[in-house]
Amino acid sequence: MAAALTQFESRLLEVVSTHINSAGHAPTVAEATAQLGVQSRGSVHRYLQSLIAKGYLHKEGRGWRNIRLVQSVDALSAQPSQGVGRTTKRYVSEQAEQAKQLNTLANELNEHELKEKFPRIPLLGKIAAGMPIEAISDEEHLDLAGFFIGPDRFALRVTGDSMIEAGILDGDTVIVRKQSTARSGDIVVALIDLQEATLKRLGQHSMESIELIPENSEMATLIYSGARVSIQGVVVGQMRTY
Repeated sequence: MAAALTQFESRLLEVVSTHINSAGHAPTVAEATAQLGVQSRGSVHRYLQSLIAKGYLHKEGRGWRNIRLVQSVDALSAQPSQGVGRTTKRYVSEQAEQAKQLNTLANELNEHELKEKFPRIPLLGKIAAGMPIEAISDEEHLDLAGFFIGPDRFALRVTGDSMIEAGILDGDTVIVRKQSTARSGDIVVALIDLQEATLKRLGQHSMESIELIPENSEMATLIYSGARVSIQGVVVGQMRTY
C-alpha cells in the first residue's frame, strides 16, 4: 500500500503523469516547476524525491527524464488509506514528546549553560550552487546543537540549484571543514581567480586543469586551469529548516 500524499505531492504526481503520457518521458525539474507555477526548483526536487521514496515514482539513471510511474495515478489514488490515522497519531505523539523534552532542557539550563552546550561557529556568507558569485566575508554566527563543531569548521548558506541531486538545496546551510586539498568525489568550496566562490563536486584535477561538477543533470561540468582554482574546504554536513 502506497503512503498518503500531501496536496502538493498529488499535484506534482499529476504533472509528471500528464507529461509522460503526452511527451513519452518525464519532465525536468525546471519544466515541472514551471507547470506547477511555483518559483523554487529546490522544493520541486525535494517533493520528487519524496514521491520516489513513497513508491509512486521510480528513477532510472541520473536525468529526471528517466523517471517513470510505478503505477497509474488513478490506481494509486484508489488504494485504501487504512492505517493513516494511526500513523498521524503516532507522529503527533512523537512531536509532543520532543517538545516536552526541549521545554525540560530549557528550564534546566541557564543562559551560560546554554551557550556552553550549544557553541557557535562563524557563518561567513553565501556560496553559489549555480554560476559563481562574488566571494563575501559577511560574518555572522550560527548556534549549533553540539555537532560539526571544531576550530577548522565554518558554515555557508547555499544559493542556487546546481547541487540538488546531491540533496543540497537552495537555502540549505553546509558545514565545511577548512582545508586546501581534496579528493576526487568530495563536495568542495572552490575559490576561482581569488574572487568567486562556488560549491561543486571535485572531478579529475591536476596542476593543468580542475573539473568542478554540478549535481544537476541539466548543468554542464565547469573546467578551469589548475592555477585559477584554490580549494577552501570540504563539505562535511548540512542543515535545513522547513
